[in-house]
Amino acid sequence: MIEGLKPYPRYKAGGLPWLGNVPEHWSIRRIKTVLQELDSRTRDGSGTLLSLTRIRGLIPHSEMTDKMHSAKTLVGYKRFQPGQIVMNRMQAWSGMFGTGPVAGLVSPDYAVFKILGNHNVRLVLERLKTSDLVGQFALESKGIGSGFNRLYTDRFGPIPITLPPPDEQKTIVRFLDHANGKIERAIRAKRKLIALLNEQKQAIIHRAVTRGLDPAVKLKPSGIPWLGDVPEHWEVLRSKYIYREVDHRSATGNETHLSMSQKLGLVPRSQLEQRGLVSESYVGAKLCVKGDLVLNRLKAHPGVFALAPEPGLISPDYTVFRPARDLESRYFEAAYRTPACRVELRKRAKGIVQGFWRLYTDDFYDIKMPVPPVDEQQVLMKRLDGELATLNTAIARTEREIELLREYRTRVTADVVTGKLDVREAVQRLPADTPEPLPPDDLHEDEISDEAIDEAEA
Repeated sequence: MIEGLKPYPRYKAGGLPWLGNVPEHWSIRRIKTVLQELDSRTRDGSGTLLSLTRIRGLIPHSEMTDKMHSAKTLVGYKRFQPGQIVMNRMQAWSGMFGTGPVAGLVSPDYAVFKILGNHNVRLVLERLKTSDLVGQFALESKGIGSGFNRLYTDRFGPIPITLPPPDEQKTIVRFLDHANGKIERAIRAKRKLIALLNEQKQAIIHRAVTRGLDPAVKLKPSGIPWLGDVPEHWEVLRSKYIYREVDHRSATGNETHLSMSQKLGLVPRSQLEQRGLVSESYVGAKLCVKGDLVLNRLKAHPGVFALAPEPGLISPDYTVFRPARDLESRYFEAAYRTPACRVELRKRAKGIVQGFWRLYTDDFYDIKMPVPPVDEQQVLMKRLDGELATLNTAIARTEREIELLREYRTRVTADVVTGKLDVREAVQRLPADTPEPLPPDDLHEDEISDEAIDEAEA
């Protein structure tokens, strides 16, 4: 992709240590000479709600996998038009800027900017996301605590930005479109492979937790549509006879803080990138012990629940379930996580507004589950570990390949938009026909898989 690309022939000093050297013919100007903040608000709340995502940019909120939205009205929301740039003030320190192809409304806590002059919106956007500028945004963000720091326009505007001439901006964007298109196609192919591997994995798990390991075992009707027939010697019990809710609270708030990640499960918060709000005190937070089933009531049906890996404290809006009988906890975690059982979780979730449906304890208790003898549960999970090892390795390897592709794309983009590499000659060798833009990716994640998603903190 960048083989053969060379630096520009001549550079000049940027004037600041963090800017480094800049191509000689590029300009160094203040952001406020490139972007002008707009503050046009809706009076009647009519319009399409837009959400800012890290990968897809500004998209209709209805396309989000995680559709939680708490506002009862959109009155006072800011208007956005294509060709403008949006900044999440609280996340500017992490490069949270975006644009989008449709007009709509964005949060009043966002800042909306129009491009001044004939600068290319895509080039400016990518420049704003580079690590040197993002580092300055972090320094200029102010607030009462790390989770509440905001970057206001009066501190954002004076920050220097380096930009090539407008015609060269178009050339750079053409190169990026070509390079990113190739990388995105590779990523999508790998994501489809992961989806197929996960389907195969789920089929193996579903059969194991509902039929056991002996294909010749006698079956009996379970009386539960999602479950079908089960081995004759298994019990079928309501969840209230398998788990009981516990509600123990921290007196000191000094225990290990555990956070829920849709990708990683329940892990120490230190393992996650700190994107959520951080409480000043965790006195009164819920406690869990190793082996408890911890459930995010708002997001149980997408599978946001996990076994506690160690003792710790969690969001007070989570539910902690402790085994009510001798059991293999991993068996029931796997059974509740099967797509068929998650439909049951969704059916029982209650609420007025989509995205705020909660699964309450009594409704969880009502779900009927297959219950093999405990020794069979243990043998079954050990056998599953072996059967799934190859699939899990393939999935992990493919996910790592995607991470490397994304890191490569970020590096290429940064090197090009900061002037470390000259793409002008390379663009002349590109095909004359521009490939059709890729359609929206149905497999796209919406940036919540590796973040803390605690309801009380997000």
